[in-house]
Amino acid sequence: MAASDDTSADRLKARLIAGLWRGLAGWRPAALWRLSRLLGPLVQAASGRERRVTRINLAQAYPELAEPARRRLARASLVHSSATMLELGLAWMGAPERVEASILEIYGRELLDEARAEGRGVIVLAPHFGNWEVLNFWLSGHFPFTAMYEPPKLAPLDPVIRRGRERRGASLVPTNPRGVAALLKALKRGQAVGILPDQTPSWGSGVFAPFFGRPAYTATLLPKLVARTEARVVTGVARRLPGRGFALHFLAADERVHDTDEAISAAGVNACVEAVIALDPAQYQWEYKRYRKTPEELEGRPDWKRQRLY
Repeated sequence: MAASDDTSADRLKARLIAGLWRGLAGWRPAALWRLSRLLGPLVQAASGRERRVTRINLAQAYPELAEPARRRLARASLVHSSATMLELGLAWMGAPERVEASILEIYGRELLDEARAEGRGVIVLAPHFGNWEVLNFWLSGHFPFTAMYEPPKLAPLDPVIRRGRERRGASLVPTNPRGVAALLKALKRGQAVGILPDQTPSWGSGVFAPFFGRPAYTATLLPKLVARTEARVVTGVARRLPGRGFALHFLAADERVHDTDEAISAAGVNACVEAVIALDPAQYQWEYKRYRKTPEELEGRPDWKRQRLY
């Protein structure tokens, strides 16, 4: 009976969330931003964990900032995170022409176009910055695009999210060896693939590399893909223009991402993430526990191998 109740509760929760997104799908970015600012204080009051983790991560990343300045940055970051959640209806369910019109500026597109002209695939590192679903919308509408996808914890939301991400032609593949094989095939066909570079991988799928001066367990998928293809690597984000829309930024990757040493490559990946955060630190998802795995934990594992940190 308890399992049945949980399933019913999950379905109800998913319907409410999906209904909220549908209701907001027709809103303009300016209105969604105003709503996120209104809800910001309520979200912060109710999100003790997110507020605490955000402040801890900002203290690590910006130790030179005075405490009042970091608190202001933490509040601004949580408002942007609220805006991202409210904008999902627009990104996944809004009229395509309306979403396209919300993208007001594009920087660095030539990096993608040059790679296509050369017949090379493109690996887009897409950190949790701004609204990455708007980035996915644009990429899948302008290039053959493949991305890894892990179903949400709230299972009834899976078809909603999947439809939203696939509606412009994106191909979603699982986060397992079969998915990696699909990414390799797409790159060898000269297509674009998307990778989230700032999620903590499972043990055995990463190495420790510095992120704002502290070791962060970082996925080693990128060097594996680069080693087997001639793909170009770029970092891509959809930066929010508060009250207006979005600006897409594509930046050339740190040269270290091409190194065959996984630790050096991972350091380059984290440097790429740091570079886009510098565009507007408030738009990064600081509430994510980027340092949840530690080198001390690794030393206690039976398969531990000593690793240099770059």
